[in-house]
Amino acid sequence: MTTAASRRSDRRISPVFVGIVAVTAVTGWAAWTGFAAQPGIAVFLFVTAAWIVSLCLHEYAHARTALHSGDISIGAKGYLTLNPLKYTHALLSIVLPVIFVIMGGIGLPGGAVFIERQRIQGRWKHSLISAAGPLTNVLFAAVCTAPFWLHALDGVPRDFQYALAFLALLQVTAAILNFLPVPGLDGYGVIEPWLSHSIRRQVEPFAPFGLLAVFAILWIPSVNGVFFDAIDSILNGLGIDDIHRYCGQELYRFWQGSNEFCAVSP
Repeated sequence: MTTAASRRSDRRISPVFVGIVAVTAVTGWAAWTGFAAQPGIAVFLFVTAAWIVSLCLHEYAHARTALHSGDISIGAKGYLTLNPLKYTHALLSIVLPVIFVIMGGIGLPGGAVFIERQRIQGRWKHSLISAAGPLTNVLFAAVCTAPFWLHALDGVPRDFQYALAFLALLQVTAAILNFLPVPGLDGYGVIEPWLSHSIRRQVEPFAPFGLLAVFAILWIPSVNGVFFDAIDSILNGLGIDDIHRYCGQELYRFWQGSNEFCAVSP
């Protein structure tokens, strides 16, 4: 029989997540104050840690919504602790997204929480569970871009502006990719409850390959250009210009050496 103490422990925030948040705060402070001898290292650690925090909150949003929708098994699986080590696919949800950020500067959506869908009644609830994760990325993007579209950058150090711009880029790409109606992604999960049983059965075998197919298509130069043009338009609309996006990514990749253009850009 489950005790009240065990139920509380199922929802207690993990020290692992607290540690990641602490790294985000400390390195964010270092990027803001210029404390680090190499600002690129501080920006790299800040953006990476903040990205992992957003990934944890993305999965937490799925889990918490599922809990309130009827899947009472979520707590026992450890998903409410925000501990990324509890995820079903920690490699897909944490390691690979970080690697993709380092390699290509794109927010890779992951899949981690296993939800017992048979416990949940109602198509709207199923759709909301799938939408909860990418909506968290949208919220993160709004927070990162707020100083830009509110014109509140006075006093914000240049390097920290670049870091926020790059972090916003990651959140926007993650939200857009997650909302694609492709099997295996959250966007398909939103519409799946409204499809006929026969269509769902035909699509189901392709779900494990949906994300791979998306990235294979993005390798096509023309598609890649259209995708990032759309990202640029969204960020421009939110007040983040090309210089901030470019210099944010350049500063993040500190191992490539300093960029003189970004060092003198306002």
